[in-house]
Amino acid sequence: MSFPQGFLWGAAASSYQIEGAAFEDGKGLSVWDMLCRRPGAVWSGHTGEVADDHYHRYREDVALMKEIGLKAYRFSISWPRVIPAGTGAVNPAGLDFYDRLVDELLAAGIEPWITLFHWDYPYELFCRGGWLNPYSSDWFADYTAVVVRRLSDRVRHWMTLNEPQCFIGLGHLEGVHAPGLKLDWPEVLRGWHNSLLAHGKAVAAIRAHSKTAAVIGAAPTGFIAHPASDSPADIEAARRATFTVHERTLWNHHMFYDPVYKKEYPPEAAAVFGKAMPQIGPRDMDIIGQPIDFTALNYYQGMAVRAGEDGRPAVVPPPVGAPLTLFHWHVMPQGLYWGPKFLYERYGKPIYVTENGCSGMDWVALDGRVHDPARIDFTRRYLRELGRAIADGVDVRGYFHWSILDNFEWAEGYKHRFGLVYVDYATQKRILKDSAYWYREVIASNGANL
Repeated sequence: MSFPQGFLWGAAASSYQIEGAAFEDGKGLSVWDMLCRRPGAVWSGHTGEVADDHYHRYREDVALMKEIGLKAYRFSISWPRVIPAGTGAVNPAGLDFYDRLVDELLAAGIEPWITLFHWDYPYELFCRGGWLNPYSSDWFADYTAVVVRRLSDRVRHWMTLNEPQCFIGLGHLEGVHAPGLKLDWPEVLRGWHNSLLAHGKAVAAIRAHSKTAAVIGAAPTGFIAHPASDSPADIEAARRATFTVHERTLWNHHMFYDPVYKKEYPPEAAAVFGKAMPQIGPRDMDIIGQPIDFTALNYYQGMAVRAGEDGRPAVVPPPVGAPLTLFHWHVMPQGLYWGPKFLYERYGKPIYVTENGCSGMDWVALDGRVHDPARIDFTRRYLRELGRAIADGVDVRGYFHWSILDNFEWAEGYKHRFGLVYVDYATQKRILKDSAYWYREVIASNGANL
């Protein structure tokens, strides 16, 4: 197996999960700073106040990325670090940090891929209604322009939003992520629609202000269905299950990508959500449907389906004892074949896998190393499926492992370790795991050793 020449091998992280320095150098509060102070909201009372202290240790971390051989690093900008109140005055120290980080990456031969929003919404804007405020998309576009004007002389690759399924669904419907709200569907879908408008306006802002030819996408997530067999009926059932709104849920890709690519919500959404559907202004879909350059896939969870009665998708439960990650997510590598395949068929744009990885119970062994054979096996299985999709004609151009460092895993605190690099949170010592050395060999061989 060999991946295409120039295939982009990377890893990813996000600002609140690794940076720390939550109250330093003029940074404003985010909704995650707010949620972390709520008793019982985060496992064991953990917070992102220090996290991996990446804000102070970014040079060390970039050196580790270079040692692994990363070709690209996907990271996010902390909106309240750049604009403490979310709108208005810019914080020079915040912008300076990302300026230095970009320079450090480029000096190490690593291409920066920037995500503009990965959940750390400014607290001051939350107090003004947050994503439910009709001006929220304008606030985001203004912030985007500030970042792009500063960094786009060296940064070409941009993602607007990371996983609105989480910051809207988990944050505004289920209440387990920041801002910790449990709203009804009319309000949830209003926030969803406003986030889509924010995406569209941000794309326009990037195009307007970029000093180089920008390459733009977004990074939603959702379940990928794969067929229980190779029969045409099961394959079609899996395709339908991946792209059908059959219940009130946001855990799919096309509630995001259909508005972006087709300038319309999936036709069945109105029947499922009824009067809860958001009000759509006369220009909204043109704003949302700004042209983008690639389709991003964050893939963690999937399901097997077969063709049931009338060809309707029927979920096939995993067998008893099927492998699970520490998050109790089933190991289903087939999704990195069928997910890119289905998304490429539907939207016709190049694919980047912008997140994929597994949580583990990693610790330092008596020999001083961190042995994580399960992560190596997991990633090999998933990359082999991705390679199979490429061999079958899917235009997949890159893969970002989640994550580069162990980090703050949101409501789960520091319980889960996703990193290629182990972090001792007491000392901030970094140790490359066995998976990091293995991934280095994958990158060096361009996947030939899989």
